[in-house]
Amino acid sequence: MTTALAAQLAQIATNSKSTLDVKAQKAAHSKSLIFEPRVAASQNYQTLYGICHQGYEELCQLDSRFVPFGTTLFSEQSQDEDRSQMTASENAELDKKIDSFLHLAGARLRLMPTIKAIEWLVRRFRIHEHNTATLISTFLPYHTIPAFLTLLSILPETIPHVYRFLNPYIRSLTQPPRSVLVHQAIHHPEFLATLSTYTLDACKVQQHYPALISFWGGIMTEAVNGMLDSMRSGRLSIQRSNDQALLHQIGPTLSDALVMHKVPGLQIASYMVISVFVAKGDLDDAAIGALMEQLVAGWTTETLRPGLVCLSILSQYRSAKQMSSKVTRALRKIPNLADHLTELGREHNIGKLANGLCLALVDRAYKKGDLKGLPLVESLLLGSVLNEQQAAVIFKSLLLAAHKVDDSTDGQGQVRKALASIIIRLSQLDTDAGKVFTRAIDETEVDVDALELRLGATIRPKLLETEPHQDVPMEDDEPAMAQIESFESVLQRVGKVSTSSSTSCLRADSSDIFTDLCSLFISSAAEPGNLESFAEIAPMQRSLASKSPFYLTFLMRIWCGPYPVLARAAALDMAKQRLKGEDCKNVDFQVILPYSFVALNDPSKRVRRAAADLVAVLESSFQELHKTSENCVRWASDHLYDNSALLEWMTVDICHKLLRNVITPSLEECVLNADYVIEALQNALNSSSKTSVDEEKDKKSHLSHGTRRSILAFLASHTIYTPLVTLKIRLLAALNKVKGVSGVTRTQLLLPLLKWWSSLSSSDASRICLQENVGEPVLDHGCVEVVLPNDKEGLEFLLDAVGTQQLLTRPNLLHAIFTHIQNLWPSMKTEARHIVARRMLDLSQKDQSSDGGLVSSEAATLLRNVELTTDILLFFLESLQPAAKMATEPPSGKRRRTSSSEAHRGFGTQPTPELTAMLRQVTFVLQLVEGSDPEKHPELLNALFNALSELQHFRVLVGSELGYLQNLILRSLLAMIPAYKNNQSLKIDSTGGHGDLLVNCIQKSSSPSVQNTALLLVASLASVAPDLVLNSVMPIFTHMGGSVLRQSDDYSAHVINQTVKEVVPPLIQSLRKGKISPLAGASELLLSFVTAYEHIPSHRRLGLFVSLVETLGPEEFLFALLAMLTNMYGTTDQVLSFSTEVFNYFTVEIQLQSLIKLLGLIGDVFQPRPVLSSVLLGANEQGDRDPQKIGFRQLGLIPHLLSSRKLTTQIAKLTGQDDMEASKVRELYSTLLEDLLVLADSLKQHKNLYSRCGEALSKLLNLLSIGEFIKSVETLLDRPDIVLRRKVLRAVEVRIDEESQGDANSRTALLAFLPHLTAIIRVSDDMAYKHIAVGCVDKISEKYGKKDPEVVTAAASTIASDKCLGQDDDKLRVMALLCLASLVDVLQDGIVPVLPSAIPKTLSYIAESIKGETPEAELHNAGYAFMAALAQHLPYMLTGSYLGQLLAVSSASASSNLGGEANDARSQCLRLIAKQVDAKTLFFTLERSWSTATGSGPIATREYLDFLGIALDKHSKADISKNVISLSAIFLNAFDLRRSELSKSDINEDFVRQLSRIEEATNDVALKMIYKLNDTAFRPIFSQLMDWTTSLPKKDTPGKNLRLQSVYGFLLSFFGSLKSIVTSYTSYIIDSAVDVLRSANPKKTEERELWKKVLHTLTKCFEHDQDDFWQAPAHFSAVAPVLTSLFAHASSVNLADDLVPAIVELAAAADSQEHQKELNGALLKHLRSEQSSIRLAAVRCEQALTERLGEEWLAMLPEMLPYISELQDDDDEDVERETHRWIVGIEGVLGESLDSMLQ
Repeated sequence: MTTALAAQLAQIATNSKSTLDVKAQKAAHSKSLIFEPRVAASQNYQTLYGICHQGYEELCQLDSRFVPFGTTLFSEQSQDEDRSQMTASENAELDKKIDSFLHLAGARLRLMPTIKAIEWLVRRFRIHEHNTATLISTFLPYHTIPAFLTLLSILPETIPHVYRFLNPYIRSLTQPPRSVLVHQAIHHPEFLATLSTYTLDACKVQQHYPALISFWGGIMTEAVNGMLDSMRSGRLSIQRSNDQALLHQIGPTLSDALVMHKVPGLQIASYMVISVFVAKGDLDDAAIGALMEQLVAGWTTETLRPGLVCLSILSQYRSAKQMSSKVTRALRKIPNLADHLTELGREHNIGKLANGLCLALVDRAYKKGDLKGLPLVESLLLGSVLNEQQAAVIFKSLLLAAHKVDDSTDGQGQVRKALASIIIRLSQLDTDAGKVFTRAIDETEVDVDALELRLGATIRPKLLETEPHQDVPMEDDEPAMAQIESFESVLQRVGKVSTSSSTSCLRADSSDIFTDLCSLFISSAAEPGNLESFAEIAPMQRSLASKSPFYLTFLMRIWCGPYPVLARAAALDMAKQRLKGEDCKNVDFQVILPYSFVALNDPSKRVRRAAADLVAVLESSFQELHKTSENCVRWASDHLYDNSALLEWMTVDICHKLLRNVITPSLEECVLNADYVIEALQNALNSSSKTSVDEEKDKKSHLSHGTRRSILAFLASHTIYTPLVTLKIRLLAALNKVKGVSGVTRTQLLLPLLKWWSSLSSSDASRICLQENVGEPVLDHGCVEVVLPNDKEGLEFLLDAVGTQQLLTRPNLLHAIFTHIQNLWPSMKTEARHIVARRMLDLSQKDQSSDGGLVSSEAATLLRNVELTTDILLFFLESLQPAAKMATEPPSGKRRRTSSSEAHRGFGTQPTPELTAMLRQVTFVLQLVEGSDPEKHPELLNALFNALSELQHFRVLVGSELGYLQNLILRSLLAMIPAYKNNQSLKIDSTGGHGDLLVNCIQKSSSPSVQNTALLLVASLASVAPDLVLNSVMPIFTHMGGSVLRQSDDYSAHVINQTVKEVVPPLIQSLRKGKISPLAGASELLLSFVTAYEHIPSHRRLGLFVSLVETLGPEEFLFALLAMLTNMYGTTDQVLSFSTEVFNYFTVEIQLQSLIKLLGLIGDVFQPRPVLSSVLLGANEQGDRDPQKIGFRQLGLIPHLLSSRKLTTQIAKLTGQDDMEASKVRELYSTLLEDLLVLADSLKQHKNLYSRCGEALSKLLNLLSIGEFIKSVETLLDRPDIVLRRKVLRAVEVRIDEESQGDANSRTALLAFLPHLTAIIRVSDDMAYKHIAVGCVDKISEKYGKKDPEVVTAAASTIASDKCLGQDDDKLRVMALLCLASLVDVLQDGIVPVLPSAIPKTLSYIAESIKGETPEAELHNAGYAFMAALAQHLPYMLTGSYLGQLLAVSSASASSNLGGEANDARSQCLRLIAKQVDAKTLFFTLERSWSTATGSGPIATREYLDFLGIALDKHSKADISKNVISLSAIFLNAFDLRRSELSKSDINEDFVRQLSRIEEATNDVALKMIYKLNDTAFRPIFSQLMDWTTSLPKKDTPGKNLRLQSVYGFLLSFFGSLKSIVTSYTSYIIDSAVDVLRSANPKKTEERELWKKVLHTLTKCFEHDQDDFWQAPAHFSAVAPVLTSLFAHASSVNLADDLVPAIVELAAAADSQEHQKELNGALLKHLRSEQSSIRLAAVRCEQALTERLGEEWLAMLPEMLPYISELQDDDDEDVERETHRWIVGIEGVLGESLDSMLQ
C-alpha cells in the first residue's frame, strides 16, 4: 500500500505545474523573455506589471484590437490571479483569452512592446508551461530571430509531443534551421496539422499577418513536395492510392483556406500548394476538377490573377476537354476575361485553360442557347492564346454547334445568327489564324456559304409575320412569340401581291415589295425546288422578264446587296437562265452590264463564278444583236430608275466590243481575283488610240476614243443614278482611276454624284449606307475623288462646299475633301494652286466659333502639309502689309506714357478683335513660311525683313514683345542666308536698314530665343553682307554682355560662338583698313565680354573666351583680354585660375609673346602719358587713375601664368629640341627675361611692385630645365646688382628643393654648379648672398653629395674656412654650421680634414653665444647640431680636449637659460656623445670636468649626472670595469659635494636647496654603475669609500659629518635597493655607524640629519637580513647597546620615527631569545627612568615590538608584568595612556585579559 501511494504521489508531482519548494518557485519565477534570471527572480509582480503594462499600452496605440484585453489579462486584478487557485473552467476561459492574444500579437513579435506584453503572460500566467503549444506556434514563424532563442530557454522540460523535435535546440540554445521544420512537416503529419490549424484559426478571426501566411505557405508547399517525393512508387495503383491519401490529408485544410475571401494571402498560398500537388502528383480529372471548382468558388478580385495562373497550371494536367459548368460560370463572371487571359498568355501557357473554356462556352451556346460566351470564344481564337491545334478544335466545335442547333434551344434564331457571323468572320480572315480556320473547314468538308444560308433561312422567314412591314423589335425588348408560317403558306400569301409591268426594284416605290420578296427568296435559296416555285409566283413576272424590269432588277438588287453568298449566286444563276430564253434574243440588256461588273468584284468566289457565267451569256446575246442591231429593243430604258431619262446609253456595237475585248478575255482572272475587273476597265478606258500597225494586227480589240467615251459616260450615268450604294462604290473604284476620254473628264461626268452626296444630311447618308451594310467613309472618299487636279468647276465646288454649313454635320466627308485636295496639290497647275492657297488661307482664318474650328483646322493642316511655292508664300507675306498699315496709332486718349528704355511699349492691354484676327493671320503665315523650308525660298528675305519691321508696330499696338513671331521670322531669315552665300546672283537690299532692325530686336527683346536667333542672323549676315551689320556690331556686343552671355544653356553658347566667329573677322578686317589699331578698335568688344565674365556660367567661360581670342587673333589680343580681366576683377584665385586656363590653351610661342606684350602694357601704365593702357585699362582716367594699383594687379597675374604646369612642360619639350621652333622659344624667353629685368629696375622705388617683379622673375627662371636654368643663372650671377643676384640665387635654392633626388640630369647640373657657389662664398662680401649660397650648398650636398664626395669636400673646406664660418655674421655662421652638419652626414670620413678648423670655431661660437649680452640661441643650436652630427658619425674625432671643452661649454650653457629649444639641442648632442664616444675618453673627461660642472651651478651638475647615467647605461660591463677608477673618483667627488659646497665662504643658496636632488641623482647613477660591477670589483671600492669617509682631519668634524651625511644617503639607497644581496657589506659600516651614533648630538640640526640617516640605514640592514648576520653576537653586541642607549635622547628627539623602527627590526633580525632578552632588559630599565620622556619612548618601543613579534616577544611577559603594573599608575598621563594601549595590544595577541596577572 505504501508503495502504491508513493507511486501515485510521484505521478501527481510529475504532472503538477506547481510546487511547494521555495527554490523551485524562485527558479520558475526567474523564467523571463526580457530579464536575466537573477534579475527576474528578485522582481515582484507589482514592479513587473508596471514594466509590462507600458508595453501593452503601446500595443493598444498600434492596434485597437488589443484594448479588450486590458480588462482581463492586463487588468490591475491580474496581479493577484494565480492559476493554481483557479478552477478548470476558469483556466479554460483564461486559455482562450491567451490564445486570442497570442494570435493577435504574432504580427508584431519583432517589436519590444509585444515582448513586454507577452512577458507579463509568461511571468504571471506561466503560459510557457500551460499554453506551450500556442506560444511556440506564435513564435515559430520568427524562428530565426533572437527572441525565439529566448523562448527556448524558458520552456519547461516537458513540451507538447508535436514540438518534441525542438528538444536538441532547447538544450543547445540554437535556432532550428528551416530545413528541420520542413523535414518534420514531411514525416510527421501532426506537426503540419498543428501549424495549419493555428494559421487557419488566426485567419478565421482576422488575426493573420503576412509573415504567418508566408511561413505556412512555404512550409506547406515544401512539405507537400517532400511527401510526394517520399510516396513515389513504381506501381501505378499504389502511386494513385498514395496521392489520394495525401489529398485526403491536406484536402480539408486547403478547402478551408480556399474559401477565406477576406484573407487573399492565404488563398494565394493555397494556390501555390495546389499547383505543386497537381504538378507532381498523379491525380485524375475528377480530383483536379474538384480542386478547380473549389478554387473558383472562393476567389476574389485580389486573387483573380494568381487564381487564373493556378487554373492554367491545373488545366495542364487535365485531359483536353471542356470545363465544368461551375468553373465556366465563375470564369464568365470575370469582366474583360479575354484581356486577362491574353495578358496572362504572354507569361504562362494557358492554352488548355482557354481551350476547355471555349469548348464549354460553345457547348452552352447550342445546348442552352447562351450567347454571352461566344464573343469571348471569338476573342480567344483571334488572340495568341491558343495553338493551331486547339484553335482548329474549337472552330470545328463551332461548325458542329451550328449544325446541331435547332428551334428547341434557339427559338428566336439568335444563336444561329451569332454562330453564323462568327464562323463567317473567322473564315474570311487573311491571317495565320484565318488559314487555320480554312484548314479546319476543309477537314470537316463544310460548305460555309450553305451553312450561312441555312442559318439565315431559319432566321429571316420568322420576320414575315402577319404585319410584315412593321419595325422589328429591338434586341432589348421582349421577343414576341409570333406564329411561324410554312414556306408554302408564305409563298401562297406573297403570290397574291400585285406588281405592274413597269415596276423596277431599283426605284424608290418598290422598297416594300422587294423586302417581302427578298425574305422569301433567301429562305428558298437553300432548296433548288423552292427557288423554282419562288420564280414562278406572279409578282416576280418571270415570264415578262424580257419586257418588264421587275424580275431582273429584283435579282440585280439581290446579287448587289448584303445577302448570303448562296442567295447572291442563286440570283445570278436565275438571271443567266432567264436571259437564255428565246424572248430575250432581240433585247438589249446593257443595263445589266454595270451590275454584272459589280458581281465580278464580289468578295465571294462563288458569286464571281456565277457572274462570269452571266457575262458569258450577255456576251453571246450581244454578239447576236451585233449582227441584227436594227431590230433590237433596249430593255428597261424608261423605267429602270426614278430619273432614267438622264441615263447615257451605248450602242449594241460598243456593248459587244466592251464585252468581247475587255471583259470576256478576263473572266477567269476576274473569278480568281475580285479586283481584276476594276483593273480591266481602268486599262481599257485609259488606253489611247493604237498606231496603224497595231490596228492592222488586231482591229477587233481596238477601242476608239468614241467607244471609250461612250463606255465612260454609260458607266458614270449608272453610277450617278443607281440607288444601290454598292454599285456606286465599286464602279467608282474603276472610274476614279480614269482622268477622262476625248476631252470629257470624269469630273464633268461624275460631279453630279458628288453634289448629290454632299447635299445629303448626315442622317440620310448614314441611313443609305446602313441599308446596304457599307461604310460611309468609303463612299465619302469615292465621291470626292471624282474631282481632278486642274478641273476648275470641280475645285470650285469643293472649295465652296467646305465653306457651307451643310458639311459641318458630316466631318468625315469634310475631312475627305481636304485630304483629296491635299493629294491633288502636287498635280495642280500654278493657277489652281494659287486659287486653292488663297481660299485655304481665308478658311484657316475663319472664325472658329461658327464651326467649332473644324474647317479652319482642316484648311490650316492642308496648307502646312502641302509644298507652297515662293510666289504663294510671297503673296501671303504681302497680304499682311496692308493689314499692318491699317493699324495706325490708336487714339491719343488711350496712350500711356512709358520710359524711353522700356522694352514693351504699348497703348492698351485689350487688343481689338480686328487686331487679334490680324495677329492670328500673321502668326499662321509666318508658321507656313518657316514650315516650307525657307532655305528653298531665299527671295522671301526682303519680304520677311519688312514683316519684321511691321512687327515692331504690332509690338507698340499690342503691348507685347511678340517674341514668338519675331523668332519665326528670324529663324526663317537665318535659314535663307546660306542660299545667298552659295548664289552670288542673289542680292540683299542694303538700303533697308536691316542691321538696325536686328539691333532693335536684340536690344528691345527680353526673350533669349529671339536674342539668340537674331545674333545668329547677324553672324550669318556678317559673312554675306558685312556692310549691313558692321556699323551696328558694337551695340550688339554691349547688349550681349548683359543678356546672352549670361545664359547657361548649350544653345546660347552656340549662338555666341557663331556670332563671334562670323562677326569678328570682318570687323577686324575693317579696323585694319582704318586708322585706329585693331586692338584699340576692338577694346569695346573685349570690354563687353570681360564685363559679362562674372555672369557667364562657369562651365561655358573657358570655351567662350578661347573662341573669342582665337577669332580675334591670339598674337594680338590674348594679353589684352588677360590684362582687362585682371584689371576689372583683381588677382582673385578664380580670375587667376581662369586666366591660366585660357593662357594654357595656346602654344608656347603665343604665350611668351603675350607675356612680353603684357610686360610692355605694364610699363606703359607708369608712363606719364600712357597710350595702350589708357585704352585697355582706363589708365588715363585721371579721377580713378592709380598706376601702382593697376600695375600691382597686372604683376600679380604674371607669376601665376609663369607657374603654369602646362607652360613648363611645353617649354621643357621645346628646349630639348634643336630646331627653329626651339630657337624661337629661347629668343622669346631671353626677351621676356630682359624685359622683366628692365621693368624690375624701373620699379625699385615701389617695394610692393618690385617684390612682384621678383616673384615673376623666379617663376620665369623655373620654366627652364635644370641644365638650362643653371646656364642662365651663371650669367645672371655676374650681374652687378646684388639684390638681383640674391633673388636669382634664392630661386636656385627653391629650384634645388623641387628637383628629384633620383634625376641624373639634375644631379650632374647641380654638382657642376657647386664650384660656382663656393666661389661666391669665397669672393662675395655680401653676407646675405653668402648665406643663400651656403644654403644652396647645403641642399645640393644633402641631395647629391654622396654621388660625388670630392666636389662636396671642396665645398666643405670653403664653408669651414674663414671666408664663411670664420665671418662675423651670426646668420652666416648658423647657416655654415648647419651646412657642415649636413656635410658630416654626407661625407663622413671625408670631412675629417675640415674638422681641425671647424671644431674649435664651433666650440668658441657656442661659448660666445652664451656669453653675449643677448644670447644667440640659433648659433648655439647650430653648433650643437654640428657636434651632434660628429658624435653620431665620427665620434672618434671628439678627443679628450674637444670633449672637455664641449662639456665645459655645455655646463655654461645649462646655466644660461637659453630656452627649451637650446636645452633640447644640447641634451640631444650630449646624449649622442654619451652613447657614441669611447668609454675611456668619456669617463676620463668626465672625471676632469666635475669641478667645471659643479662650478656652473646645480642645473649643470644635474645635467652632468644625467649625462653620466646615460653613459653608464650605454656602455658594457667590461667598459665600466675597465674605467672603475675614473668612475670611483667621480662618485667620491659627488659624495663630497655637500661638504665642499657648504664649506665655501660664499655659499650658493640655490645650490644648497638643490643638494638633496643632486644627491638623489648621484645615488641613482652610482647604483647604475654598481649594477654593472661584480662583487670582486665593487667590494674594494666600497671599502675605499668607507675609509674615505674618515680621511679628513679629526679637527674637521663638521666636514666629516657632511661627508658622512652624503655617504649614508647613498648607503640608504644602496641597502634599500640591493637588500639582502649586500647584507655582508654591513660589516664595513658597523664601526662607522656606532661611532656616529655615539658621537652625534641629535640636538644639533646638522648632526641630527646624519644621526637619522645612520639609523635609517641600519634599519634597512636589519630589515633585509636573510643571512642571520645580526644573530652573530659580535655584530649584535656591537649595535644593540648603542641603540638602547639612545633612549637618553628622548627628551630632545622624537624617537618613534627613527630609533624605535631600528630596534624593532634588530629584534626581528636577531631572532634569538638571548638577544631579545638583552634588548628587553635594556628597555625595562628605561621603563623605570626618572624622565617621563624616556619611559614614554620605551613604552612605545615595547608596543611596536609586541605588535611586530607577537607571542615570541611576549614570552618575556612575566618579566614585564611588574613594570607594566607600575606604569599603570605612572605620574605622567601620556605614559599611563600608552601603557594602557600596550596592555590592550598584549591582550590582543594573547587572547586573554592581563587583569588577573596584574593584580
